[in-house]
Amino acid sequence: MNAYPPEPWDLHGHAYVGVWLLPLDIAPPPASAQTRAVRLFGRTIVSAAFFRYDDPSPLTYDEIMSTVLVRHGFRPRVSITHIWVDSEASRDGGRALWAIPKDLAEFERDSHRSYVARAIGSLGLLRERRLPFAVPVGFRTAQDRDGELVVAQVKGRARLGVVRGTWSFDPDGPLGFLAGRRPLLSLSLHPFHLTFGRRHSSGA
Repeated sequence: MNAYPPEPWDLHGHAYVGVWLLPLDIAPPPASAQTRAVRLFGRTIVSAAFFRYDDPSPLTYDEIMSTVLVRHGFRPRVSITHIWVDSEASRDGGRALWAIPKDLAEFERDSHRSYVARAIGSLGLLRERRLPFAVPVGFRTAQDRDGELVVAQVKGRARLGVVRGTWSFDPDGPLGFLAGRRPLLSLSLHPFHLTFGRRHSSGA
């Protein structure tokens, strides 16, 4: 019997996302060789995000991730290149269901004020301005499992906002390619309600 819930996961919580434009030789490569990084002015669009999943989500935990915006043909996708959680069930489920390379990390959090993933990165929030209503959001992830492209759909609603804050990354850590770099913008999804899954074929 699996310790993680079956897909789809009905997720509730909040998130803060930073967006960077990085030179191609600095940005992490996409998870799947069947995708290509989206280029903008010769650079790649990279994000880092802190997520907090709360009740009534099937699992409650903290998460930090880094992604690259990619395309499969002409279809836009999100490639999760690095990701850590503080839940073994989430780690195991993410790997088994959607080939998301989750590892474990230790987190410290003062909700809507500060977020820390030890030896990885942190975010200190100064100000947030949100829309007064939720809007539809959605994307599809593109991961690799033994040469096979694994695509999963994420869709739902979120109250979007613009955030002012300070991102910091350990220069010797796994997200060191973002150390000392200021994001183009920082966004919030506060709160969100997202459905993650089901698995789609590579042509989805």
